[in-house]
Amino acid sequence: MDQSSTHFIAICSDSIGETAEAVVQATLRQFELPNTEIKRYMNVRDEEELTALMEEVARRGGFVAYTLVQPELREAMREEAVRLNIRAVDIMGPMMQAFADTFNDDPKRLPGLLHRLDDSYFRRVEAMEFAVQYDDGKDVSAILKADIILLGVSRISKTPLSMFLAHKGYKTVNYPVVPEMALPSQLQEVKQGIIIGLTMDAEHLLKIRSERLKVMGLPHQVQYATLERIQEELDYAKLLYTDLGCPVIDVTDKAIEESAGLIMNLIHHR
Repeated sequence: MDQSSTHFIAICSDSIGETAEAVVQATLRQFELPNTEIKRYMNVRDEEELTALMEEVARRGGFVAYTLVQPELREAMREEAVRLNIRAVDIMGPMMQAFADTFNDDPKRLPGLLHRLDDSYFRRVEAMEFAVQYDDGKDVSAILKADIILLGVSRISKTPLSMFLAHKGYKTVNYPVVPEMALPSQLQEVKQGIIIGLTMDAEHLLKIRSERLKVMGLPHQVQYATLERIQEELDYAKLLYTDLGCPVIDVTDKAIEESAGLIMNLIHHR
């Protein structure tokens, strides 16, 4: 890529930079900037490293987003930004200050706490293993062990949504809804988990299924990818959701993160 025509954004972190990059990526979606390069500088722990990366940012005409918890490095970042006339965006600083001012407490100022191996970490690992093991109705007994049970017709994003929720620490199982196949009786016995029905606009789902068949090299005329069949499946699913009395989420044009956010809100407000 020609560096002279590249929009350059540096991520500077005393940990792995995941938080800052997530904010940058979310903001980037609001702009149409071709040839954008995001470069992470991870585990920055001394002023020499910081100065070197800031000089590269200056050479390339970009800006830096940073998550630094050590006061000395934060001050060095501010000084370098002024010296080199670079815009530097402090991702965590204002939030830490808000906590300190509001709750009269001081931050630990220890890098990498988000990724330490605590109970939350092991819960996420366990949830990921659960989602993989019981994906797509492999074992109906998982329904009674799950925190979240996702129901939906084929290609409605059940698996990626299960994996995303698992990454958030929720044991998630998904089960396919097919008119010719009865749902497992265990769904009537769910006590600890929450059942969520997924739906989607029929024409949108038709495009997804048709594209899937194309990728697999299969003819697109099969019944699986006809509007009539898809509408039949969605109508059948709607009846099942009504019988179960479960909340329904329309995932049409929603990112996985957005759908997961709606599900987690349902869990928290039960």
